[in-house]
Amino acid sequence: MAATNFDLVVVGGGPGGYVAAIRAAQLGLKTALVEREHLGGICLNWGCIPTKALLRTSELFHTMGRAEEFGIKTNGLSIDLKKIVERSRAVAQRLTNGVGSLLKKHKIPVFDGHAKLAGKGTLAVTKDGKPVATLTARHIILATGARPRSLPGLEADGRLVWTSKQAMVPETLPKSLLVVGSGAIGMEFASFYRDLGVQVTVVEVLPRILPQEDDDVSEFARKAFVKQGMTIHVGTTVKALKRGANSVTATIEKGKETTDLTVDRVILAIGIVGNVEDLGLENTKVKVEKGRIVTTPLLSTDEPGVYAIGDVAGPPWLAHKASHEGIICVEQIAGVKGVHPLDATRIPGCTYCRPQVASIGLTEKKAKEQGLDVKVGRFPLIGNGKAIALGEPDGFVKTIFDAKTGAFLGAHMIGAEVTELIQGFSIAKTLETTEAELIEAVFPHPTLSEAMHEAVLDAYGRVIHI
Repeated sequence: MAATNFDLVVVGGGPGGYVAAIRAAQLGLKTALVEREHLGGICLNWGCIPTKALLRTSELFHTMGRAEEFGIKTNGLSIDLKKIVERSRAVAQRLTNGVGSLLKKHKIPVFDGHAKLAGKGTLAVTKDGKPVATLTARHIILATGARPRSLPGLEADGRLVWTSKQAMVPETLPKSLLVVGSGAIGMEFASFYRDLGVQVTVVEVLPRILPQEDDDVSEFARKAFVKQGMTIHVGTTVKALKRGANSVTATIEKGKETTDLTVDRVILAIGIVGNVEDLGLENTKVKVEKGRIVTTPLLSTDEPGVYAIGDVAGPPWLAHKASHEGIICVEQIAGVKGVHPLDATRIPGCTYCRPQVASIGLTEKKAKEQGLDVKVGRFPLIGNGKAIALGEPDGFVKTIFDAKTGAFLGAHMIGAEVTELIQGFSIAKTLETTEAELIEAVFPHPTLSEAMHEAVLDAYGRVIHI
């Protein structure tokens, strides 16, 4: 067991950790990475990437079911669940291998095992309880990610009650499914299974689904999902889960009314909690609050030389947020000039259900709560030629501006491919754009992006196509 010294050791090889390690190597820091399970972390292996592979299948299955609308005749459709899952896993493996190649290219050694702080600037790495290495470094970045949250009485068992991990690799397709939680994870799985023909019920404790989104987007999404055949209960709590031989009976409560619902399977999507355990934090000045490591705006902790990024450092729990924090943290360590904290209002959020949802910046409600006088623009996709040609005219784009300064405050979108479109508004936020630049920008025709332009025009009484 040899001791090895580095300038920087990154603990965790997810989107935050491996990006931080690569950026550090680019800046000339002698860097190592420790990963206890899979390079790429949850995102590449059990989150962002494999779920999008699954959703691509369900999207195609739904679209092919509409084939005759496009002049295509089919003789019936069916699915091969085993191949669906195999493709998803293959996509994840390909990207995991790619991360390994990138680290090798940048000459970053990877230690396979669990890292624990063992004194100032020291990490003890073990695998299956056996010592692997003792690493020393002037700087240590904790990028240990998070795991699904569990509630008493609603624990997952992996067979009848699933976390997102089991929901990605079903051996058989359930006939009925209860999804507990209607955030991005919950609604993506609800969308996947519903498009494959499963009877889906969603229960959300808050007053609306997709509660982090703008009110108008949430309501449009609710109506769209109900039209697809989902049953949605908001302001409702799952009080208990009674497990049978091959089914689960959920007791759900809304107000004073309690009902029982029996389904084949349950997916728990009630949030995540940071992986802060067994890191040796108890012997440091690192603070942990509500399952996350407390950091400064530039990602340092109260323990000199120890930093935290990504999900373990708190919301928003997004891979691109973790990657960006990794770069900020490393550049600060390396002494790069002009490093500044990440502005949460510039972080786009995407949900890949059908219809897709994407947003950035302030919602209309939050802008008004901050005392801002706002101008709001809306444009329905039914007024967009490309959307009609695609056969996807449902949805809209909503933009929000400061009425006094013209500052672009936020955008909220629902409909076909909006997760790809949102990057345009992300650039606009980063450039501190006002309505003037967005109005003068030339958008290509025919594209879905024209709806973005029209939503800006609408905020200023200049909309053309409605």
